[in-house]
Amino acid sequence: MVEITILYEDNHLLGVVKPINIPSQGDESGDPDLLTLLKEDLKKRYHKPGNVFLGLVHRLDRPVGGSMIFAKTSKAASRLSESIRTHQFQKEYLAVIRGSLVQPKGRLIHHLLKDERTNTVSVVPSTVKQAKEAILEYEVLDQRDGFSLLRVHLITGRPHQIRVQMAAMGTPLYGDQKYGAKVNKPGEWLALWSYRLSFLHPTNKEMITLTSLPPLLHPWDLFRPILSRLEADRSTDADSS
Repeated sequence: MVEITILYEDNHLLGVVKPINIPSQGDESGDPDLLTLLKEDLKKRYHKPGNVFLGLVHRLDRPVGGSMIFAKTSKAASRLSESIRTHQFQKEYLAVIRGSLVQPKGRLIHHLLKDERTNTVSVVPSTVKQAKEAILEYEVLDQRDGFSLLRVHLITGRPHQIRVQMAAMGTPLYGDQKYGAKVNKPGEWLALWSYRLSFLHPTNKEMITLTSLPPLLHPWDLFRPILSRLEADRSTDADSS
């Protein structure tokens, strides 16, 4: 049984830490997925007969772990989806890249095109039909041993966006077999983590912030002091909420 940490729960929302290498929802692999596991858990914990509603309002790639929010009512699902569409739903990630970026802070803008057949995304000229603009902001938190730890704020939410944009800069994510196969080895896990979600509660309109941190395994362990500081900040935020 997969153990899933709950970050937040009320009658409308369920916030959890997604474990790595579990699909957000069912896919062609047929492997256990987070949405189904959470529905089963709700049914068991609350002794609910029949089907349990749980709305998936955003996704994380299978190799990515971290903070996720689900809607326990259709109204909450609709309002959260609208906040994502209007860019009121804020997403921050932690990522470890190979190498270093020229600027310690910056905004990256690319145009991305997804190949549904291969489930890959590529950077293309803005004139390409069906290409979608992808924007993110990043801050370098630390650098050591040929790696950089980034905090990334997604402005848009395109498939594989952080992975593709960082690879386009010549700094692929550690462990990314799809967009950094030339420098990453099979068996390395993708160093990308959903660190912080911030959004207005769909009914009481209070600001909700969910944070989680990656386990201190390689390469995250290279940045233990920074992650410890973020953990302290997270604890302070939790105490004041």
